[in-house]
Amino acid sequence: MRNTKKMSTQTLVMGAVLTALVIVIQSMAAYIKFATPMAWALILIVIGTATCGKFIGAWLGLVFGVAILLTPGGADPFFTINPIATIIIVLIKGTMCGFLSGYVYEIYYKLSKKNIYLSTLSASIVCPIVNTAIFISGCFIFFFSDIQKLSGGNAIYTIFIVYAGLNFILELTLNIILAPVVVRILKAIKK
Repeated sequence: MRNTKKMSTQTLVMGAVLTALVIVIQSMAAYIKFATPMAWALILIVIGTATCGKFIGAWLGLVFGVAILLTPGGADPFFTINPIATIIIVLIKGTMCGFLSGYVYEIYYKLSKKNIYLSTLSASIVCPIVNTAIFISGCFIFFFSDIQKLSGGNAIYTIFIVYAGLNFILELTLNIILAPVVVRILKAIKK
């Protein structure tokens, strides 16, 4: 965890490596068959925020958002309806899931007497919750009437089950299982 004002070279290098991995994972969206690229990217965001701090987490989230916008099919259905709203939602949800999971990690790290596993687990839970909550909020604020038309009057089911439901469960499950293990390994290697 970073408590210094300046970031160390090690933190910057780890942030750069994770940035590259987020870009690669998102750019391979069409080829990844197990889980979604989003689920893998959120794991990388949690790893970054736990090992490098909340600002690197926010950066990784922003990169994740930009990569979604640049990936063919990443934001297409919404982008054709309202491009400005789509850009705002995607960038905010990515940035905030990285920042807030890092913030929760830091708080829990202090409260749990520096327990890396529990701190990372809490960040692993917060990251997909924030990502999905902002996405759902954006759907209701900017796209509800369009989703209502496209779904034959069943917009709430479409938003919660089709768009967010299964993806959220997958993101949460993979984050809870993988992120704490990887962070623990990285911290052990660092020592």
